[in-house]
Amino acid sequence: MNFCIAVSLIVLVAVFSFGNGDCAAKQGEMCSLSFDCDTDLHCEECIAEGDYFPPVHRCIRIQPLNPFSKVKGVPFNRYSWLTTHLVTTRTQDDSVIQQLMNGVRGLVLDVYDFNNDVWLCHSTHSSCGKCNEPFLPVITVLSEIKLFLQTNPSEIVTIMIEDYVAKPNGITNVFRAAGLGPFWFPVSLMPKSGEEWLNVDEMIETNKRLVVFGSKSTKESLEGIAYKWRYFIENKYGDDGMINGLCTKRAESSPLNTRTRSLILMNYFPCAPDPDQACKHNSKPLKSMMYTCFEAAGKRWPNFIVVDFYKRSDGGVAAEAVDEANGHLLCGCTNIAHCKDNMTFGTCELSQQTSPANLVNRSFQLLLLFGMCTLALSLWAYFVGTWILRRLFSYV
Repeated sequence: MNFCIAVSLIVLVAVFSFGNGDCAAKQGEMCSLSFDCDTDLHCEECIAEGDYFPPVHRCIRIQPLNPFSKVKGVPFNRYSWLTTHLVTTRTQDDSVIQQLMNGVRGLVLDVYDFNNDVWLCHSTHSSCGKCNEPFLPVITVLSEIKLFLQTNPSEIVTIMIEDYVAKPNGITNVFRAAGLGPFWFPVSLMPKSGEEWLNVDEMIETNKRLVVFGSKSTKESLEGIAYKWRYFIENKYGDDGMINGLCTKRAESSPLNTRTRSLILMNYFPCAPDPDQACKHNSKPLKSMMYTCFEAAGKRWPNFIVVDFYKRSDGGVAAEAVDEANGHLLCGCTNIAHCKDNMTFGTCELSQQTSPANLVNRSFQLLLLFGMCTLALSLWAYFVGTWILRRLFSYV
């Protein structure tokens, strides 16, 4: 019994000392379980560039830094947000409420008339505009958004609607039915010629924290749904938007360097959703495209970065790309982690580097962990061997 207690104590000390400490796997490192990873990281299967089958598991950061925690009191168009494409199981791994809890703040919804209601659907290329793959009624998603806004009174959510709804007031009625009317940011307060938006503090104080855009121009005056192309520039989506070194405008968009549009959306996802390749797409190529589009947009950073399977990347590049865009937008730094409130633009906090002392300490801890585990196994083997010998001699 004493040996059991000793072994248990050694294992417990090892686990609590090293399970979430400096010996935990860092962002981008290989892992077996999420427990292997450092705080706020998750172990996910990833086919990264240069990897071979079978795919490896890596520690991934899925949540961008909340920019409001670093810089407040600036216009809405000075922020960048992680945005999910379609939010269905064909293109994402989890529900809308989970996406929002993980830091997603932009949602692209394809909505259609279906079964005398408004549904999220997917349309195939051969029959564009028809609901070929119904997912679920829009009110289900809107109810999750309402719950998030109610329980997070300092957050702002943006919805971009690809609108295939012919029924008059079909979309606005379902928004009202979901209880989102009080949160709706009015079109009358949106800048029409590329000017700055309202300060985010004002949007939060007045509780106008849901910004909605649609793809039909007539619905701006008739239903209060802002016509997206009066406010956005946007690059091509699908395979045409993933050509390395090339960022060109979507057909409906004004030229990418247009200054009379205050918001910039960057698409980066293939025509056919591919969960197996999403990790590769959402890694170095995503960040490379962000810098390519920055140049194409007249040296302006994206406000919305739209991806499939946002949780899949090599280490967390989807979240990291948003952090980098926010750093440039909000404080003139390479990452929002280097920003601080009331700082002079361009004066950045240096990131903490791994010092030689830290590397030595990490190596020492790994050796100590190995020694403790070896000792625990030796004690266990000794105890089991002793118990077997005693049992054998008891029969002699």
